[in-house]
Amino acid sequence: MATIRKSITFTDQQDNWIKLKVESGDYTNDSEYIRDLVRKDQQENMKLAELKSAIDEGLQSGRSSLKISNIIEQVDNGKL
Repeated sequence: MATIRKSITFTDQQDNWIKLKVESGDYTNDSEYIRDLVRKDQQENMKLAELKSAIDEGLQSGRSSLKISNIIEQVDNGKL
């Protein structure tokens, strides 16, 4: 996988936080920590997109003829 060098600027507070994460042994260097943050952000955005898609699918499926009590019963019985 190709890598691209970026130059970014942090506040003193942010830089100190990054240094703490590295010094604690959680990460070997600043870049590893930043890459981990980006990966976590990507995963969260994928989860959010999946949730939005499921919500849209539910909204487009229309109203159910079942009552809430019937739905709960079917879930409890493993039918839904």
